Amino acid sequence: MTSSTERFPTSAEMSVAGLGCRFCGQPIRHVVVDLGLQPLCQSRVLREHLNEHERCYPLRAYVCDHCWLVQVQEHVGGEEIFSHYAYFSSYSDTLLAHSKVYVDQMIERFGLNQASFVVELASNDGYLLQYFVEQQIPCLGVEPAANVADAAREKGVPSLVKFFGTVTASEMQAAGQQADLLVANNVLAHVPELNDFVAGMKIALKPQGVITVEVSHLVKIIENNLFDTIYQEHYCYYLVSTLQRIFQHHGLTIFDVDELPTQGGSIRIYARHSENSSLPVSENVHRIIANEESNGYHRLQAYARFAEQVAAAKRDLLACLIELKRQGKRIAAYGAPGKGNTLLNYCGIREDFLDYTVDRNPMKQNTFLVGSRIPVHAPEAIAATKPDYVLLLPWNLERELTEQLSYIRQWGGSFILPLPHLRVIN
Repeated sequence: MTSSTERFPTSAEMSVAGLGCRFCGQPIRHVVVDLGLQPLCQSRVLREHLNEHERCYPLRAYVCDHCWLVQVQEHVGGEEIFSHYAYFSSYSDTLLAHSKVYVDQMIERFGLNQASFVVELASNDGYLLQYFVEQQIPCLGVEPAANVADAAREKGVPSLVKFFGTVTASEMQAAGQQADLLVANNVLAHVPELNDFVAGMKIALKPQGVITVEVSHLVKIIENNLFDTIYQEHYCYYLVSTLQRIFQHHGLTIFDVDELPTQGGSIRIYARHSENSSLPVSENVHRIIANEESNGYHRLQAYARFAEQVAAAKRDLLACLIELKRQGKRIAAYGAPGKGNTLLNYCGIREDFLDYTVDRNPMKQNTFLVGSRIPVHAPEAIAATKPDYVLLLPWNLERELTEQLSYIRQWGGSFILPLPHLRVIN
């Protein structure tokens, strides 16, 4: 039995999609949400390209009713998206603090020392591994974007410029670079070849080694209406139960799970080789999977309500901005994250609502957001122009950003948080 509000793709959509599940290969028939045509959200538009055509792709999230993996269709390969990347993790103080705590916890929990070897997949600019370097624990970053890996090397983090999968893992194994701790934070969503990636993790892990993976929890994405985390560069969205099936299929066992506040609600899974019985499966794993099932995430009805929640959030944000503009208020934004581009383009927000946005990353400054073509300035533009309201596009960094920008209260400025629910903070 299905909900009356459940959406199914038309025959035209089916013929275009021709989708099979990225993990289990079963046909995918159920659309979770349709966010329209969207450009690649981590791209930038240079001034000299403002009048050029921009490629956009259908952004629909589907759910597999066999393994409950939520996924988007791959329109663009990872080589095009990630080979030269504009996202540098170190520009987030919150993420740096989170990463330092993580490193200290892993060293204590698993007894890591100078004889250990740590590997991070999608290591970005060394934001995390730099703290292992400080502790003189040998490490290696595997990062496909050469420009970002260069920034990691400047921090003293050895970096291998490769896409990770079974081929790279086998090369690492042959070179004696298997990991005692294999870290995959905020990368599993970015993997189009999911089975090859997880199979590679098993190859790259020492017999007694541990894998940790941090990823947004699909339950929190739906419950908190975090639709802006859906974009072409994020191919997959996970339940713990789905991750358990994927890892088991590749000879790995999830033995513990932490629930984290990051990204609006994330999970950190701990995995080992299935033949390594020295790390028993904790009650956390059973509890979270049982909660997912009891809350309906193994039934289609749980996904059917998401599209209307998303549409309601769009209406609320537009109504707020329209009213403020009618009052003659000046509105700017903070940040140029991928999630911000999903939000702005789905809602149709352009310079008629936002004068500009700002970002700490110099690579993004003096460019324009994809789709909306909103100009991106350095953060100093806010103090110079004194907007009445600042829309926080990386809303998940609320505490960090409201502290950084607290000076806007000097002229009566306020913050707008678009998600998880619309809020104005004076």
